[in-house]
Amino acid sequence: MISRAILLVIAASSVADAASSRSGAAGFVPAPLSPLSTSVVSAARASGGRMGLRGGAASGLRMADIKICKDVDSVGKALCEVVEESAKKAMEEKGHFAFTIPGGSILKMLSGLKGDSSIDWSKATMAWVNHRAVPLDDETSTDFKAQSLFLKSWEEQGLNVIKLTGSTDAVKEEEAYAKALKSLPSDVCPPNADGVPMFDLSLIGMGTDGHIGSLYPDTPATAEREKLVVSVVKPASSSISLSLPVMLASKRVVVASAGKSDKYPLGKAEGVKRALEGDETTSSFPASALRGKALWILDEDSAVCTARKVIGVVTRTLPH
Repeated sequence: MISRAILLVIAASSVADAASSRSGAAGFVPAPLSPLSTSVVSAARASGGRMGLRGGAASGLRMADIKICKDVDSVGKALCEVVEESAKKAMEEKGHFAFTIPGGSILKMLSGLKGDSSIDWSKATMAWVNHRAVPLDDETSTDFKAQSLFLKSWEEQGLNVIKLTGSTDAVKEEEAYAKALKSLPSDVCPPNADGVPMFDLSLIGMGTDGHIGSLYPDTPATAEREKLVVSVVKPASSSISLSLPVMLASKRVVVASAGKSDKYPLGKAEGVKRALEGDETTSSFPASALRGKALWILDEDSAVCTARKVIGVVTRTLPH
Protein backbone atom coordinates (compact mmCIF):
# COMPACT_ATOMS: atom_id res chain seq x y z
CA MET A 1 0.00 0.00 0.00
CA ILE A 2 2.82 2.40 0.85
CA SER A 3 4.64 1.79 -2.42
CA ARG A 4 1.43 2.30 -4.35
CA ALA A 5 0.78 5.63 -2.66
CA ILE A 6 4.29 6.83 -3.44
CA LEU A 7 3.84 5.82 -7.07
CA LEU A 8 0.59 7.77 -7.35
CA VAL A 9 2.04 10.91 -5.81
CA ILE A 10 5.11 10.77 -8.06
CA ALA A 11 2.89 10.39 -11.12
CA ALA A 12 0.73 13.32 -10.04
CA SER A 13 3.76 15.48 -9.39
CA SER A 14 5.23 14.80 -12.80
CA VAL A 15 2.04 15.98 -14.48
CA ALA A 16 1.99 19.05 -12.22
CA ASP A 17 5.47 20.03 -13.33
CA ALA A 18 4.48 19.71 -16.96
CA ALA A 19 1.26 21.66 -16.44
CA SER A 20 3.06 24.45 -14.58
CA SER A 21 5.70 24.83 -17.25
CA ARG A 22 3.02 25.11 -19.95
CA SER A 23 0.61 27.49 -18.27
CA GLY A 24 2.29 29.08 -15.28
CA ALA A 25 -0.38 27.58 -13.02
CA ALA A 26 0.13 26.66 -9.38
CA GLY A 27 1.04 23.08 -8.51
CA PHE A 28 -0.92 19.90 -8.97
CA VAL A 29 -3.08 18.78 -6.04
CA PRO A 30 -3.65 15.00 -5.91
CA ALA A 31 -6.87 13.72 -4.40
CA PRO A 32 -6.99 11.40 -1.39
CA LEU A 33 -5.89 7.95 -2.47
CA SER A 34 -8.43 5.21 -2.97
CA PRO A 35 -8.10 1.44 -3.38
CA LEU A 36 -10.60 1.63 -6.22
CA SER A 37 -9.78 2.09 -9.89
CA THR A 38 -11.33 5.55 -9.76
CA SER A 39 -9.48 8.71 -8.86
CA VAL A 40 -10.07 12.41 -8.61
CA VAL A 41 -7.37 14.59 -10.07
CA SER A 42 -7.30 18.31 -9.30
CA ALA A 43 -5.16 20.30 -11.68
CA ALA A 44 -4.64 24.04 -11.57
CA ARG A 45 -4.79 25.57 -15.01
CA ALA A 46 -4.47 29.07 -16.46
CA SER A 47 -7.53 30.50 -18.16
CA GLY A 48 -5.97 31.84 -21.32
CA GLY A 49 -7.97 35.06 -20.92
CA ARG A 50 -11.46 33.66 -21.18
CA MET A 51 -14.64 35.51 -20.39
CA GLY A 52 -15.46 36.62 -16.89
CA LEU A 53 -18.86 35.13 -16.14
CA ARG A 54 -20.38 35.00 -12.70
CA GLY A 55 -20.32 31.37 -11.61
CA GLY A 56 -16.87 30.06 -12.42
CA ALA A 57 -15.50 30.98 -15.83
CA ALA A 58 -13.56 33.99 -14.69
CA SER A 59 -10.08 34.59 -16.01
CA GLY A 60 -7.03 33.61 -13.96
CA LEU A 61 -6.16 30.44 -12.10
CA ARG A 62 -8.78 27.71 -12.16
CA MET A 63 -9.19 24.18 -10.88
CA ALA A 64 -10.31 21.29 -13.07
CA ASP A 65 -11.66 18.32 -11.13
CA ILE A 66 -11.44 15.05 -13.04
CA LYS A 67 -12.92 11.76 -11.85
CA ILE A 68 -11.68 8.85 -13.92
CA CYS A 69 -13.74 5.66 -13.93
CA LYS A 70 -13.10 2.27 -15.48
CA ASP A 71 -15.92 2.18 -18.04
CA VAL A 72 -19.30 3.55 -19.12
CA ASP A 73 -21.20 1.75 -16.36
CA SER A 74 -18.85 3.13 -13.72
CA VAL A 75 -19.32 6.66 -15.06
CA GLY A 76 -23.10 6.21 -14.91
CA LYS A 77 -22.93 4.99 -11.33
CA ALA A 78 -20.72 7.91 -10.32
CA LEU A 79 -23.07 10.35 -12.02
CA CYS A 80 -26.11 8.95 -10.20
CA GLU A 81 -24.24 9.24 -6.91
CA VAL A 82 -23.58 12.92 -7.62
CA VAL A 83 -27.27 13.50 -8.29
CA GLU A 84 -28.24 11.85 -4.99
CA GLU A 85 -25.58 13.76 -3.06
CA SER A 86 -26.63 17.08 -4.59
CA ALA A 87 -30.30 16.41 -3.93
CA LYS A 88 -29.62 15.55 -0.28
CA LYS A 89 -27.55 18.71 0.21
CA ALA A 90 -30.09 20.99 -1.48
CA MET A 91 -33.03 19.59 0.45
CA GLU A 92 -31.18 19.97 3.72
CA GLU A 93 -30.32 23.58 2.90
CA LYS A 94 -33.57 24.86 1.37
CA GLY A 95 -36.05 22.01 1.20
CA HIS A 96 -35.98 21.68 -2.59
CA PHE A 97 -33.68 20.34 -5.31
CA ALA A 98 -33.50 22.16 -8.66
CA PHE A 99 -31.42 20.61 -11.42
CA THR A 100 -30.91 20.44 -15.17
CA ILE A 101 -30.12 17.55 -17.49
CA PRO A 102 -29.22 17.25 -21.19
CA GLY A 103 -30.07 14.66 -23.77
CA GLY A 104 -27.66 12.20 -25.31
CA SER A 105 -25.79 9.44 -23.50
CA ILE A 106 -26.42 10.94 -20.06
CA LEU A 107 -30.05 9.86 -20.34
CA LYS A 108 -29.04 6.19 -20.21
CA MET A 109 -26.73 6.88 -17.29
CA LEU A 110 -29.59 8.37 -15.29
CA SER A 111 -31.66 5.21 -15.69
CA GLY A 112 -29.77 4.03 -12.60
CA LEU A 113 -32.09 6.29 -10.59
CA LYS A 114 -35.29 4.83 -12.06
CA GLY A 115 -37.67 3.54 -9.42
CA ASP A 116 -36.53 3.65 -5.82
CA SER A 117 -33.76 6.04 -4.86
CA SER A 118 -32.82 8.25 -1.94
CA ILE A 119 -34.36 11.30 -3.65
CA ASP A 120 -37.79 12.66 -2.74
CA TRP A 121 -38.84 13.66 -6.25
CA SER A 122 -41.87 15.54 -4.93
CA LYS A 123 -39.38 18.14 -3.68
CA ALA A 124 -37.48 18.47 -6.94
CA THR A 125 -37.71 20.56 -10.11
CA MET A 126 -35.97 19.65 -13.35
CA ALA A 127 -35.20 21.71 -16.44
CA TRP A 128 -33.66 20.72 -19.76
CA VAL A 129 -30.19 21.98 -20.67
CA ASN A 130 -31.31 21.74 -24.29
CA HIS A 131 -34.22 20.26 -26.18
CA ARG A 132 -35.37 20.08 -29.78
CA ALA A 133 -38.33 22.16 -30.85
CA VAL A 134 -40.58 19.22 -31.69
CA PRO A 135 -43.81 17.79 -30.28
CA LEU A 136 -43.09 16.16 -26.92
CA ASP A 137 -44.26 12.76 -28.18
CA ASP A 138 -41.96 12.93 -31.20
CA GLU A 139 -39.38 10.13 -31.18
CA THR A 140 -36.58 12.70 -31.40
CA SER A 141 -37.86 14.55 -28.32
CA THR A 142 -35.52 14.25 -25.34
CA ASP A 143 -38.56 14.23 -23.07
CA PHE A 144 -39.95 11.28 -25.02
CA LYS A 145 -36.64 9.39 -24.90
CA ALA A 146 -36.27 9.98 -21.16
CA GLN A 147 -39.78 8.76 -20.26
CA SER A 148 -39.07 5.04 -20.42
CA LEU A 149 -35.53 5.38 -19.05
CA PHE A 150 -36.42 7.24 -15.85
CA LEU A 151 -38.60 10.31 -16.34
CA LYS A 152 -41.97 8.59 -16.09
CA SER A 153 -40.89 7.06 -12.79
CA TRP A 154 -39.67 10.40 -11.44
CA GLU A 155 -42.81 12.23 -12.51
CA GLU A 156 -45.02 9.57 -10.96
CA GLN A 157 -43.17 10.26 -7.70
CA GLY A 158 -43.91 13.97 -7.95
CA LEU A 159 -41.05 15.53 -9.94
CA ASN A 160 -41.88 18.93 -11.46
CA VAL A 161 -40.47 19.16 -14.98
CA ILE A 162 -40.21 22.47 -16.82
CA LYS A 163 -41.38 21.30 -20.22
CA LEU A 164 -41.45 22.86 -23.65
CA THR A 165 -44.85 23.55 -25.16
CA GLY A 166 -44.23 21.07 -27.97
CA SER A 167 -44.21 23.46 -30.92
CA THR A 168 -41.72 23.51 -33.77
CA ASP A 169 -41.10 27.26 -33.38
CA ALA A 170 -37.77 27.47 -31.55
CA VAL A 171 -38.02 31.22 -30.99
CA LYS A 172 -41.41 30.87 -29.30
CA GLU A 173 -40.09 27.95 -27.25
CA GLU A 174 -37.11 30.04 -26.16
CA GLU A 175 -39.37 32.84 -24.94
CA ALA A 176 -41.73 30.48 -23.12
CA TYR A 177 -38.89 28.57 -21.47
CA ALA A 178 -37.15 31.74 -20.31
CA LYS A 179 -40.43 32.96 -18.82
CA ALA A 180 -40.83 29.65 -16.97
CA LEU A 181 -37.31 29.91 -15.54
CA LYS A 182 -37.86 33.48 -14.40
CA SER A 183 -41.06 32.46 -12.62
CA LEU A 184 -39.37 29.84 -10.44
CA PRO A 185 -39.86 30.68 -6.74
CA SER A 186 -36.72 31.82 -4.95
CA ASP A 187 -36.99 28.97 -2.45
CA VAL A 188 -36.91 26.52 -5.39
CA CYS A 189 -34.20 28.10 -7.54
CA PRO A 190 -32.93 31.45 -6.24
CA PRO A 191 -31.44 33.97 -8.70
CA ASN A 192 -27.95 35.36 -8.36
CA ALA A 193 -27.10 39.08 -8.31
CA ASP A 194 -27.56 39.20 -12.10
CA GLY A 195 -31.02 37.64 -11.96
CA VAL A 196 -29.79 34.30 -13.31
CA PRO A 197 -31.35 31.22 -11.70
CA MET A 198 -28.86 29.19 -9.67
CA PHE A 199 -29.69 25.53 -10.09
CA ASP A 200 -28.32 23.19 -7.45
CA LEU A 201 -26.89 20.89 -10.12
CA SER A 202 -26.43 21.00 -13.89
CA LEU A 203 -25.49 17.84 -15.77
CA ILE A 204 -23.94 18.62 -19.12
CA GLY A 205 -22.85 16.49 -22.03
CA MET A 206 -20.15 17.44 -24.52
CA GLY A 207 -19.91 16.73 -28.23
CA THR A 208 -16.66 15.88 -29.98
CA ASP A 209 -16.73 19.40 -31.45
CA GLY A 210 -17.00 20.86 -27.95
CA HIS A 211 -20.67 21.83 -28.07
CA ILE A 212 -22.55 21.88 -24.77
CA GLY A 213 -26.31 22.00 -24.78
CA SER A 214 -27.07 23.46 -28.20
CA LEU A 215 -24.20 25.93 -28.01
CA TYR A 216 -22.13 24.99 -31.05
CA PRO A 217 -18.67 26.31 -31.93
CA ASP A 218 -18.41 29.64 -33.72
CA THR A 219 -22.10 30.47 -33.44
CA PRO A 220 -23.75 33.56 -31.91
CA ALA A 221 -25.32 31.44 -29.15
CA THR A 222 -21.92 31.00 -27.47
CA ALA A 223 -21.60 34.78 -27.06
CA GLU A 224 -25.05 35.35 -25.54
CA ARG A 225 -24.73 36.97 -22.11
CA GLU A 226 -28.15 38.56 -21.53
CA LYS A 227 -30.67 35.84 -22.26
CA LEU A 228 -31.37 32.84 -20.04
CA VAL A 229 -32.37 30.69 -23.01
CA VAL A 230 -31.27 30.81 -26.64
CA SER A 231 -32.93 29.39 -29.74
CA VAL A 232 -30.83 27.62 -32.33
CA VAL A 233 -32.68 27.59 -35.63
CA LYS A 234 -31.60 25.07 -38.24
CA PRO A 235 -33.35 23.86 -41.41
CA ALA A 236 -33.55 20.26 -40.20
CA SER A 237 -33.59 20.45 -36.42
CA SER A 238 -34.13 23.60 -34.35
CA SER A 239 -33.72 23.60 -30.59
CA ILE A 240 -33.42 25.70 -27.46
CA SER A 241 -30.59 25.73 -24.96
CA LEU A 242 -29.74 27.26 -21.64
CA SER A 243 -27.22 30.05 -22.15
CA LEU A 244 -23.69 29.92 -20.77
CA PRO A 245 -24.51 32.31 -17.89
CA VAL A 246 -27.22 29.90 -16.70
CA MET A 247 -24.97 26.86 -16.95
CA LEU A 248 -22.20 28.63 -15.06
CA ALA A 249 -24.51 30.02 -12.37
CA SER A 250 -25.31 26.50 -11.17
CA LYS A 251 -23.97 25.64 -7.74
CA ARG A 252 -22.51 22.44 -9.15
CA VAL A 253 -21.79 21.48 -12.76
CA VAL A 254 -20.91 17.97 -13.89
CA VAL A 255 -19.75 16.90 -17.35
CA ALA A 256 -19.94 13.17 -18.04
CA SER A 257 -18.20 11.56 -20.99
CA ALA A 258 -17.84 7.85 -21.72
CA GLY A 259 -17.80 5.34 -24.54
CA LYS A 260 -16.39 5.16 -28.05
CA SER A 261 -17.44 3.95 -31.48
CA ASP A 262 -16.02 2.85 -34.83
CA LYS A 263 -16.39 6.43 -36.06
CA TYR A 264 -14.63 7.80 -32.99
CA PRO A 265 -12.17 5.11 -31.83
CA LEU A 266 -10.86 7.42 -29.12
CA GLY A 267 -14.37 8.36 -28.05
CA LYS A 268 -14.33 11.94 -26.86
CA ALA A 269 -10.75 11.80 -25.61
CA GLU A 270 -9.45 14.43 -28.02
CA GLY A 271 -12.40 16.68 -27.22
CA VAL A 272 -11.84 16.30 -23.48
CA LYS A 273 -8.20 17.25 -23.92
CA ARG A 274 -9.18 20.37 -25.88
CA ALA A 275 -11.81 21.28 -23.29
CA LEU A 276 -9.41 20.98 -20.37
CA GLU A 277 -6.02 21.79 -21.83
CA GLY A 278 -6.40 23.32 -25.29
CA ASP A 279 -5.77 26.92 -26.26
CA GLU A 280 -9.47 27.52 -26.85
CA THR A 281 -12.11 30.19 -26.44
CA THR A 282 -15.75 29.72 -25.57
CA SER A 283 -16.48 30.31 -29.24
CA SER A 284 -13.94 27.88 -30.71
CA PHE A 285 -14.70 25.14 -28.16
CA PRO A 286 -17.67 25.98 -25.90
CA ALA A 287 -16.93 23.22 -23.37
CA SER A 288 -13.74 25.06 -22.42
CA ALA A 289 -15.97 27.59 -20.63
CA LEU A 290 -16.55 24.94 -17.96
CA ARG A 291 -12.91 24.81 -16.88
CA GLY A 292 -12.70 25.64 -13.23
CA LYS A 293 -16.42 25.11 -12.72
CA ALA A 294 -17.26 21.52 -13.61
CA LEU A 295 -16.47 18.10 -12.25
CA TRP A 296 -15.52 15.96 -15.25
CA ILE A 297 -16.51 12.30 -14.86
CA LEU A 298 -14.69 10.32 -17.55
CA ASP A 299 -14.11 6.73 -18.46
CA GLU A 300 -10.59 5.58 -19.33
CA ASP A 301 -11.24 5.95 -23.07
CA SER A 302 -12.36 9.57 -22.70
CA ALA A 303 -9.46 10.41 -20.41
CA VAL A 304 -6.68 8.74 -22.37
CA CYS A 305 -5.34 11.99 -23.86
CA THR A 306 -5.51 13.95 -20.59
CA ALA A 307 -3.01 13.72 -17.73
CA ARG A 308 -1.60 10.62 -19.41
CA LYS A 309 0.93 9.73 -16.71
CA VAL A 310 -1.68 9.83 -13.95
CA ILE A 311 -4.19 7.76 -15.87
CA GLY A 312 -1.61 5.08 -16.57
CA VAL A 313 -1.25 4.51 -12.83
CA VAL A 314 -4.52 5.23 -11.14
CA THR A 315 -7.11 3.82 -13.51
CA ARG A 316 -5.89 0.26 -13.51
CA THR A 317 -7.22 -2.06 -10.83
CA LEU A 318 -4.65 -1.98 -8.05
CA PRO A 319 -4.26 -4.59 -5.28
CA HIS A 320 -5.35 -3.59 -1.77
